[in-house]
Amino acid sequence: FLNGENSDIKICALGEEWNLHKIYLCQSGYFSSMFSGSWRESSMSVIELEIPDQNIDVEALQVAFGSLYRDDVLIKPSRVVALLAAACMLQLDGLIQQCGETMKETINAKTVCGYYNSAGTYGLDSVKKKCLEWLLNNLMTHQSVELFKELSINLMKQLISSSNLFVMQVEMDVYTALKKWMFLQLVPSWNGSLKQLLSEADAWFAKRRKDFEDDIAFLESEQGNAFLSVFTHLRLQYIISDLASARIIERDSLIPSEWLSSVYKQQWFAMLRAEQDNDIGPQEINKEELEGNSMRCGRKLAKDGDYCWRWTGFNFGFDLLVTYTNRYIIFKRNTLNQPCSGSVSLQPRRNIAFRLRLASFDSSGKIICSRTTGYQILTLEKDQVRLWIFELLNLNFCFTEWAVKDCLVC
Repeated sequence: FLNGENSDIKICALGEEWNLHKIYLCQSGYFSSMFSGSWRESSMSVIELEIPDQNIDVEALQVAFGSLYRDDVLIKPSRVVALLAAACMLQLDGLIQQCGETMKETINAKTVCGYYNSAGTYGLDSVKKKCLEWLLNNLMTHQSVELFKELSINLMKQLISSSNLFVMQVEMDVYTALKKWMFLQLVPSWNGSLKQLLSEADAWFAKRRKDFEDDIAFLESEQGNAFLSVFTHLRLQYIISDLASARIIERDSLIPSEWLSSVYKQQWFAMLRAEQDNDIGPQEINKEELEGNSMRCGRKLAKDGDYCWRWTGFNFGFDLLVTYTNRYIIFKRNTLNQPCSGSVSLQPRRNIAFRLRLASFDSSGKIICSRTTGYQILTLEKDQVRLWIFELLNLNFCFTEWAVKDCLVC
């Protein structure tokens, strides 16, 4: 192959020439069809290849042709997309499969969007699925200016609408991430740091508010209309339940006022049902309802130890404390035992429908191991504690990247 010894055909492409052998080229579906039919090229000794795909370069063709002469091919992650493009054009199924495996093993914040788009272009559904899983698991913890610029509207819509998105902290943090992402989609030339991004985005949107003659939300403007389909998947009821978050939402004026009015009304009636109609919470599992409307919140535990947290905001008098200790997860309905910043319901029993997910990640965001309870209903009496052993004692979690997500409906 390297020396072109005893070549019986010359392939010309992209200004380069390869002296090759038909017997090897016939392993390629592309050349097999060319040589076996009544095509003009079947009798030619010099063939000019047209390369319509801009992802294909000379180096990719060199490796693709070379793969016909040996079984093992070393694929560099930086070259895998170009090589995949060449392999697809030449119909080299084995090389396509190798490229796919390389991509799945090297997904990280820098490669995920490129891999996702290439997998869609070249029909590698398993790679596309892996990239989507990586983004669902890591979008909130691996934020970067470059990643936000690469995430398309359609892809971001898939992520925000998914019930499997690992939300770190609370829904307001999803809104903040979307605000930064939308700014970078509109101003892709901005090249500041991630620390500067939020303040720059706030300043840019504030200037746009002054430019609007009518008192309309940014998403209703010509510039913002393209992003409506993404923001519709925000679970606003868990944002406006916190005073500080509600004030930011009103100040930013990104969200149409009709959306907010509807949510305020919905939450007001929910509060009345809890207070006056003795609504104790979900009675049965409605998976569709849970996946689309439950609270999304989570924490990242950097190392083993004892942790206890509660999420801020009005939760209809249900003060849920979540404790992690000795690899146990403990739920407690706090009523009278500990101070609470807001009102507390004195109903004898309250139900929550929840799903608790835990996952351990390596430094690139790849899942090492994970567990889930599935959707369950838990009944808690006043100050009652429930313990979830969850097989944690048998897991060797890497505490450099450990995430807890739980979905609650009170």
